[in-house]
Amino acid sequence: MIRDDGAGADVTGPIERDGPIERDGGLLRVTVPLADGRDYPVVVGDGAIAELPSFVPEGARRVAIVTQPGIPVEVDPGREHRAFHIGEGEAAKDLSTIGTLCSEFARWGLTRADCVVGVGGGLTTDVAGFAAAVYHRGIPVVHVATTLLGQIDAAIGGKTGVNLPEGKNLVGAYWQPRAVICDTATLRSLPPREWRCGLGELAKYHWLGGGRLDELPLPERVAVCVRIKADVVASDEREGGRRALLNYGHTLAHALETVGDHDLRHGEAVAIGLVFAAELARELGRIDDDAVAEHRRVVAGYDLPLDVPADLSTDDLVSVMGRDKKVLGDGLTFVLDGPAGVEVVPGIDPELVRTVLERVR
Repeated sequence: MIRDDGAGADVTGPIERDGPIERDGGLLRVTVPLADGRDYPVVVGDGAIAELPSFVPEGARRVAIVTQPGIPVEVDPGREHRAFHIGEGEAAKDLSTIGTLCSEFARWGLTRADCVVGVGGGLTTDVAGFAAAVYHRGIPVVHVATTLLGQIDAAIGGKTGVNLPEGKNLVGAYWQPRAVICDTATLRSLPPREWRCGLGELAKYHWLGGGRLDELPLPERVAVCVRIKADVVASDEREGGRRALLNYGHTLAHALETVGDHDLRHGEAVAIGLVFAAELARELGRIDDDAVAEHRRVVAGYDLPLDVPADLSTDDLVSVMGRDKKVLGDGLTFVLDGPAGVEVVPGIDPELVRTVLERVR
């Protein structure tokens, strides 16, 4: 497993990937550029959590901290604040959690002028962001991402949502935060499996412009991933086209999470999805054996699974993938590598998908 705990990481030398990454002392800053002056900063590095009070709206009197009991990160937004705890695991990411949060906000007296701060991983920021989007028809939210998955992906871009029994993230809203804080010091206490969950998403960025991310110190790896996602979000805020590329590896991943018993973590499912997508792209003549081998090298180098669990039904997986929100027209739709890079490919024969699924078991 490749892991950089930050010790000895170079925070003064140049960033080795092109892009608008600025240095501010020991911190890195990336701007997510949006229309209508809604740009917001993402602050990366050890100690970034101290920046939180500067991102709370000036007129806010109260701040609702949405978090989970097991997250060992305390924040002080510089205002009166109260913690609201949500459950753990995908079972807690549902509409009933949103209803409970909004009722608790109302009983506390949270107003439209106040603020929500989500502290935790992708599940927490998804739920906190959705609650902020619908409470009083929208109040400000700041995310403090405490997992690798949250820092490089889930907390960036304004997609919020919860699950239905029929699939993941089928109900939600686009609600951009005022800022995202990625304090890399919080990653040192992550359990190994939670760390690997983030590595699955990080692996995806190798094919979205990140190159050999495993050669960079941890804060720079996070910042490069944020820069890539910020660039995509700026060009396609509501996933009308280019933003779908961020779902590389996710079509199968979401099906694995839906059909399975939720023991497979999101990043682990994405890792399997990346290998599957490479095998499918080769079957379609889009990439060669060397490209497939590079997918397997990156995924294996992060100590992530390569194979579809044997106990999951191929028919069930194909059925769930057919309900994926990216499906365009007949057949199935996947994000696949190819001669021009990663792109959305519609109209793939389900029988071909079944064949490749059996190959990667």
